[in-house]
Amino acid sequence: MTATVIDGKAFAAKVRGQVADHVARLKEAHGITPGLAVVLVGEDPASQVYVRSKGKMTVEVGMKSVEHRLDADTSEADLLAVVKALNEDPEIHGILVQLPLPGHLNEDLVINSIDPAKDVDGFHISNVGLLGTGQKSMVPCTPLGCLMMLRDYHGSLSGLNAVVIGRSNIVGKPMAQLLLGDSCTVTIAHSRTKDIEAKVREADVVVAAVGRPEMVTGDWIKPGATVIDVGINRIDAPEKGEGKTRLVGDCDYDSCAAVAGAITPVPGGVGPMTIACLLANTVTACCRANGLAEPEGLTA
Repeated sequence: MTATVIDGKAFAAKVRGQVADHVARLKEAHGITPGLAVVLVGEDPASQVYVRSKGKMTVEVGMKSVEHRLDADTSEADLLAVVKALNEDPEIHGILVQLPLPGHLNEDLVINSIDPAKDVDGFHISNVGLLGTGQKSMVPCTPLGCLMMLRDYHGSLSGLNAVVIGRSNIVGKPMAQLLLGDSCTVTIAHSRTKDIEAKVREADVVVAAVGRPEMVTGDWIKPGATVIDVGINRIDAPEKGEGKTRLVGDCDYDSCAAVAGAITPVPGGVGPMTIACLLANTVTACCRANGLAEPEGLTA
């Protein structure tokens, strides 16, 4: 068996197209432009690249993009004041504080200072609670992207056995909640799970989000299962030359692809969906704030 490749790059482009269409309708019918504000504290290189990419794509889909770049030694009070101003700005519908924050800042305090209705990362404790109880919430972008791809490939997920490897607040836990919401039978596996290979082997859907390079191998996978690889790990690649590296997922791609029915590659799988879903969440937040119908296919 050779697995179907779930092309996250192409799927993300499709989602961004849907977002752009909805933004155009909001402008034409209601005179509203969704606005996304990103707050970056410090000069972490990876965060800077990510923020630039977010800003570029926000503008490309027709939305308002605002960036606040603050010095690494910015005080907690000053950062909270920026968030407060964005909470009160009617032209801003989504607020994202780029993580990680410098060590002297309390990430939980800052995230929970964002208006939950504008929390397009879905990290606010209110959104966590709403998702966990099956109520309307803002959903973390990476799990939402995984859910979109799974729904697109399978149609209905009802009754499928799903194993989520990893229990982080950003991916593992919300992913499990979303799969439960679509009527999967869900197991969360982690570093202390006994006989983890056997647990994974029972799954129709495997979501690997543990942060360990190529941990999941083909002999863990049930023939025909769908494998969603959230991992992005950089490992040495001496075959490319001295000091060279390459990106791999949490799954050993070749061995898993030989057994699975469908699989996401790394790179080009889940990664591109994260920003696409951030844009989708901003449109959803805008529609909710204005009492308008939410865009179809762009929410959980």
